[in-house]
Amino acid sequence: MHPGDVVTLCLHTAVVAWEGESPVPDADADGVDLPSSSAPPNDRSSGDSPTWRLHPFGWVVVGFTCLSLVATATGSERLIGNLAVWHWAALLALLVLNARPAALHRFRLGIEKITSATGSVVRWMGWLVFLVSFVNVVARYTGRYVERDIIIGQMMTLAWMTFAFMFLIGMNYGVREGVNPRIDFWWGDFSRRRKAWLDFVMHTFFFLPFIIAANRILWPYSRIGLGRKRSGTWPTGWRFWQSWEQHPDADQLPVGPIKAVLLIGFLLFGLQVLAEIIKTGFTIMGREDLADVHEQDAPMRIE
Repeated sequence: MHPGDVVTLCLHTAVVAWEGESPVPDADADGVDLPSSSAPPNDRSSGDSPTWRLHPFGWVVVGFTCLSLVATATGSERLIGNLAVWHWAALLALLVLNARPAALHRFRLGIEKITSATGSVVRWMGWLVFLVSFVNVVARYTGRYVERDIIIGQMMTLAWMTFAFMFLIGMNYGVREGVNPRIDFWWGDFSRRRKAWLDFVMHTFFFLPFIIAANRILWPYSRIGLGRKRSGTWPTGWRFWQSWEQHPDADQLPVGPIKAVLLIGFLLFGLQVLAEIIKTGFTIMGREDLADVHEQDAPMRIE
């Protein structure tokens, strides 16, 4: 297939998605009501507007897919031209979702259910971090009397691992709640649509590529921590925990699991960033009823 034909095919697919005929309902095909009470006057759900309007992230997916097809057709050795089958399937699924606002809204709600669950875990992990840190402090002052200095190293290692677990699992919750630093005295004067554009561009073209690159690096890194050999083989036997990477400090507590949590944390992080892209895209489209936009009550700060 000629590269020009590939680009034409991609653009035709995008135009068809944009100019669909059926209106976007306030309830999806399964009868799930979508929020409409807070819909602005320029709501796109009326029958006068084309319903298959492509989400802004859909245009990014179309552009990336076209570049990938051109790179594949021309025999590029770069990653963008050597995607696996599941990469193409994921791109197609994203394109279909971005053409159906109701389905994309349900997808975003599913992601945020995971985020709510990890937020609940983090709340309880805060108590565990406090208790471990407290025992760590006590052990440092009592170790000299019980002649068991080895427990000090164990508790210090356990303290930083529990805190790291809490931080990694809670990153996605922090993104959803908007606790990331902003220059509020400048940001606060922006309109909601301008904020959405800024967040959409930064999340899509800077944040998301960084997370994808981090996950590609952490995939082999986490497996090696769990015992995978450089040759690509896994150790045999049922005592798999004996092959985990050990901490060099006292009594060598295993650090392989916390390295695996690095990968899990960044995967959850990337999913929530994708949910934020979906929300800001709906705001750009004028579908704030699907964006779940809420104002922050936090005081203005300069960071």
